Amino acid sequence: MMRKILMMLLACALLAVAAAAAGGAEDPLASLSYLTGAFTSALDTEVDRRLDESDRMISEGGVDLGTASEGAAVWTETRLKRGDLLTASTGTGALLLAGEGQIAITGGAVVDVTTGREVPSGSAMVVNHRYLAAEDTSATFIVTSKTAVMSYQGPCGITESGDVDYNAMAAALKQLNLFRGTFTGYGEGYDLEKAPTRLQALIMFIRVLGEEEQALAWTGTTPFTDVARGSEAEKYVGYAYEQGYTNGFSATKFRPGSAVNAYQYTEFVLRAMGYSSAANTNLADTLDRARISGVLTAGETAAIRADKFLRADLVYISYYALDALMPAGDRTLGQTLAEQGVFTERDWLEAKTLVTSSRM
Repeated sequence: MMRKILMMLLACALLAVAAAAAGGAEDPLASLSYLTGAFTSALDTEVDRRLDESDRMISEGGVDLGTASEGAAVWTETRLKRGDLLTASTGTGALLLAGEGQIAITGGAVVDVTTGREVPSGSAMVVNHRYLAAEDTSATFIVTSKTAVMSYQGPCGITESGDVDYNAMAAALKQLNLFRGTFTGYGEGYDLEKAPTRLQALIMFIRVLGEEEQALAWTGTTPFTDVARGSEAEKYVGYAYEQGYTNGFSATKFRPGSAVNAYQYTEFVLRAMGYSSAANTNLADTLDRARISGVLTAGETAAIRADKFLRADLVYISYYALDALMPAGDRTLGQTLAEQGVFTERDWLEAKTLVTSSRM
């Protein structure tokens, strides 16, 4: 295992040296064909030679094994939040899978291996571009969006910020079976960096109502021609339509894949709690009504109104709605769902321990 770790770190360092030496800031440092072809062949030979040398030194007691296990020996994926830092040194690789990030370089150089170019400090990270810290480099990859998914390899460390932890809220709601991921193959499928669709918002609404079992047991037909017949989506839409929870986009269209905004989703939550109904079609004051009812604070209302609405925000509103009082004022939404058997009080308390950040 130690030999594999040493091979990884050595390979990253050698790649960094070669990339840094292959050109200037104005021209490509190394072509992709060079990095994946001739250089790789030469690298394999050099790695074997140096590993043989390291084996000899280890056997003679000349290498401290304690430092070799720092960082990640293989590409490792993690969910991060705004302000989190991935601190990199020579040989560290970073790959942004979702969200936004920025590169700060205090010494040395960082190479965008995907394009074969050196990037200046302050550059925005490009999704699905692989970055590599070159020889004698000290750099930081900083998350600048609400959430992000990053993959990394090599000698590095992660420093967490105190920002709002939407990732933890998603995990808490998932533990309560109120939130599920998509088929996206990274970031646990949370897709917090994307805008939620009308269908996703409706499904979340039905779960917050505590009526998912009834929805999935629903049989019938809907007037909406853009919802696949016999699909699970049709069950949610058909049930909600039959119950009067949604009127659809038009008489024959539901538009399940269209983006939903903050007003529309918050209105769903207010309806689930009994503060509104499908009869209310004027959503201009929805966020204000959410503040008055205690679902959102004044600061949250202003922040949500001003920013692009993402699945991260859908998670945020849903999570804190559980602590809001129902119209009768004698129990919260979370307590109501526990009484309905959607989850237990113990489940709820355990899920809440996952979220250690404060509200906006």
